[in-house]
Amino acid sequence: MRKTDYAFWTFLLMTGLAGATTLLNVTQTYSATSSQNSELYKQLDLFGDVLERVRSDYVEKPNDTQLIEAAINGMLSSLDPHSSYMSPKNFRDMQVQTRGEFGGLGIEVTMENGVIKVVSPIDDTPAAKAGLMANDLITHLDNEAISGLTLEQAVEKMRGPVNTPITLTVVRKGREQPFDVKVVRDVIRINPVKYHAEGDIGYVKISTFNEQTHANLVKAVEALDKKIGPNVKGFIIDLRNNPGGLLDQAIAVSDDFLEQGAIVLTKGRNNEETQRANAHAGDISDGKKIVVLINGGSASASEIVAGALQDHKRATLIGTRSFGKGSVQTIIPLGANGALRLTTARYYTPSNRSIQARGIEPDIVVAEAIPDDLKAKIGAEKPRGEASLRGHLINPDGTDNDGKNEESGSPSYVAKDADKDTQLQYALDFLHGTAKGPEAASNAPAGSTPAATPSTDSKNKGDNGTKTPPANDDKKPTPN
Repeated sequence: MRKTDYAFWTFLLMTGLAGATTLLNVTQTYSATSSQNSELYKQLDLFGDVLERVRSDYVEKPNDTQLIEAAINGMLSSLDPHSSYMSPKNFRDMQVQTRGEFGGLGIEVTMENGVIKVVSPIDDTPAAKAGLMANDLITHLDNEAISGLTLEQAVEKMRGPVNTPITLTVVRKGREQPFDVKVVRDVIRINPVKYHAEGDIGYVKISTFNEQTHANLVKAVEALDKKIGPNVKGFIIDLRNNPGGLLDQAIAVSDDFLEQGAIVLTKGRNNEETQRANAHAGDISDGKKIVVLINGGSASASEIVAGALQDHKRATLIGTRSFGKGSVQTIIPLGANGALRLTTARYYTPSNRSIQARGIEPDIVVAEAIPDDLKAKIGAEKPRGEASLRGHLINPDGTDNDGKNEESGSPSYVAKDADKDTQLQYALDFLHGTAKGPEAASNAPAGSTPAATPSTDSKNKGDNGTKTPPANDDKKPTPN
């Protein structure tokens, strides 16, 4: 046989073997996939059998929509505490929360004795222009009594399309008879950033991370710079009891104080899903000292900001250990059927540490003082964090699956009176260079981390609590 013929037949044989191997692999893969799908369909048949039995034999006629929603929620909640199904209404509410704007009246309200109480009207809103005042009681909406409604239901009735009217029946102290106030709804923006000057220090409170957060933070720092002038000592960024919000806003807020480097890394199931957000040149504080306040109610996006500024040594963290939510949820719309909130990634600080179920330890641990009348109550309660949630994701940096390296959170109560806010007062002393500590606080709650306290002659006294985020002191006012 000639060499050319030999080479030809050898090539043909090798090609045939390669084709047969490929076909075999494809067949095996298809067979495995088919087998997996077959098992899945059997499970779906089981679900269908159970559903039909419940619909036909349950003691009362069930609501089909509620049954399906409960089944979906059961599947998602078995994954982790933060994955869930949102009904169309809950999805709309979530969108309002993240946008930070809605059609409404412009008043913060709470429920008291079965009627709506106005906490305060928001400046330059329809409610303020209509003359509504703090402590007004609203008894009727469009001549329908509020009695029997929850606060959420009443707020939903007060919200609505822009330029539509609503009539409120108001009871006001000093007036004998109730009176009606007609208000036309307008676009109301929820401001997540509040600020004021504490002498030569700028104080900024960020309550959530919605679409307005970054822009309003920039405006707040500019306003404080203008008010305090060139002698500003620094800024306090208060993230206590901030439950989180939008990832892109957390990145933008971190970038506001950083010149370069990583802000956060997110890692999905597969390596190709890893993403890194980087800072850009430009510090809105012009390099001034930054203190970030955190506590057990600081979670998720708050921890991204705190972790980034801590890793870059751009800020000093003061307070107690944060909540410990180190995962990212993606909102997946389902058309007219609501949306899916699904955990799709873990996030890591710039130094590649995961705070999942551990939280962020502040640079200086400061626990608020506990008044005598609250010591017994708070001492009996255990602070809660991510690690205490059933089914939480295990920290990937841990050495075992028993949760031995996890932390249970920290107190999250903040004194309403700034003079009694131990953490705030310590931060002010720190920026002025007069802070003393750290030392163990004799009035720290049992099981708490050793705390730094203000100077011994300070009159600052505060409270500690054990609420999970969002941590509310009493009844949190609801804007509408």
